[in-house]
Amino acid sequence: MTLFAALAAFFIDRLSKFYLLSVLELEKVGHVDVFPPWIQFRMGWNQGVNFGLLSGDSEVLRWGLISLSIAIAGIVFFWSVTRFHCWIENLLAGMLVGGAIGNAIDRIHYGAVIDFLNMSCCGIDNPFVFNLGDVAIVGGAFGLVIFGMRRPKKVE
Repeated sequence: MTLFAALAAFFIDRLSKFYLLSVLELEKVGHVDVFPPWIQFRMGWNQGVNFGLLSGDSEVLRWGLISLSIAIAGIVFFWSVTRFHCWIENLLAGMLVGGAIGNAIDRIHYGAVIDFLNMSCCGIDNPFVFNLGDVAIVGGAFGLVIFGMRRPKKVE
């Protein structure tokens, strides 16, 4: 289940980025209103971590983030195979793994993560953008925390 979920999250992330760069040509047009004013596509290249933290044009940082993403994905995958027994935990772990690998591929290929989703509302212009890989990572991580906390503890 973890592998299937990881592959699904990875391919959804890759296909969305391919569509936005190749079909919509978002890099050229800059932004596309999808469901104004709440959802729009805005081109963003994130060289750092969440919200552009630790951004920089350093190759050391770039390869460090790639290594960290792959290491975390590997650890979570191994953890899911050896420790998880519930389908929801494996699904959530797969989401996290697929999103992390998708973003690592961006860093390898483009030098930065492709971000494009922007959500604003009610007169607030949100400057931040994210991608479907980020959604999978955050959803998977929060889900694992929630479902991991609900697991009954073994009494020894």
